[in-house]
Amino acid sequence: MAKTSLESGQIAPDFCLPDQEGNRICLEDLKGKWVILFFYPRDNTPGCSLEARNFSCLRKDFEAENAIILGVSRDSQESHRKFIEKKELKIKLLSDEKKEVHEKYDVMHSKHFKGKDVISAVRTTFLVNPEGEIAKVWDNVKAAGHAEKVLGELKTLKEK
Repeated sequence: MAKTSLESGQIAPDFCLPDQEGNRICLEDLKGKWVILFFYPRDNTPGCSLEARNFSCLRKDFEAENAIILGVSRDSQESHRKFIEKKELKIKLLSDEKKEVHEKYDVMHSKHFKGKDVISAVRTTFLVNPEGEIAKVWDNVKAAGHAEKVLGELKTLKEK
């Protein structure tokens, strides 16, 4: 399975992307907070919906740990707004239509889909510490139970 070349201990690549409301969110501005950065293939697909809803349900738990959740896909801001409304999400979704941040985080990989090889975003989550370093990477994420695993890891890392 494809995996990112980024690893724990590396400085997370900086970025600025618009959220669903058009506000620019920059990693640099989030120093001092834990950042959960989850890349997902598409709005309104079953696995992506499950993952986003699970992170939304745990948002207050993450906030209690001084963490912000940011979902990133190549969908437009308008698509994100509709996705948030339809699924009643409580998290920010960032639009990376040019794939620049996907490429910085090395999450675009070839996969076999409907009989063809396609280049697509591989579901990957990065936990970035308050100093801007990658604390943990999850590759080829399975949506079910993932948000809970991330929250558990965050709490464990904060205890150290």
